[in-house]
Amino acid sequence: MKKPVVDYREFRLSRLNEPRFSHIKLLGGWLVYFALYFLTENLIPVDRCHVIHCALDDLIPFNEYFTLFYCFWYVLLVGSLLYFFLYDIPSFRRLQTYIMVTQAAAMLIYIVYPSVQLLRPESMPRDNFLCRVMAFIYAFDTPTGVCPSLHVAYSLGIASVWCKYKKAPAVWKAFVILSVVMISISVAFVKQHSVVDIFAAIPVGMLAELLVYRASGLFSARFGTPSFKYNGPRNSDHSV
Repeated sequence: MKKPVVDYREFRLSRLNEPRFSHIKLLGGWLVYFALYFLTENLIPVDRCHVIHCALDDLIPFNEYFTLFYCFWYVLLVGSLLYFFLYDIPSFRRLQTYIMVTQAAAMLIYIVYPSVQLLRPESMPRDNFLCRVMAFIYAFDTPTGVCPSLHVAYSLGIASVWCKYKKAPAVWKAFVILSVVMISISVAFVKQHSVVDIFAAIPVGMLAELLVYRASGLFSARFGTPSFKYNGPRNSDHSV
């Protein structure tokens, strides 16, 4: 099994500011996001939300088979973060920062311009496992706060980081790109989002791309910010 670049068994909260562990602080962005998600879901009434809809939505039928792609998003997201967390910390920083930027932009939009979609079927057209899965998702995920789609925005970040990761084989990059395309399409076919939400996620992703790569690159070039690479303890009596 491939050895992680950092020995996380040595991690203690008191070491959070050490260079080899400082990237762990980025995970705190999820706590902020979930807090804001809870507030926006519960404090913004539906009657204040703007209905998101376009003519193309009416042409796209509900298709439960796209649930597979919709749910695969969770696997791809967690798997990508975990892989980079273990094996490539700079890529982990980029992906997690990309996610936080899209989260911040989306939450600001949800507050300033609350949104709701009314596309979900009143009852499932068929009784099968995938329809039951979507019914379960509907039950805990309200149709508010939908524009832009974070499903799509995160996926753009995942594809961006993997495509720039030099150690990833071309076949894997192609798989990720195809997965991102299918995930982005799936949100419309399972009636979790309007097509408008999909396209609205693109400028949010472009903003994150700019901040994560262009801005950080300019900062590093100007101030000479060093990249960190952990090579293990300097001596055999390194305490934990």
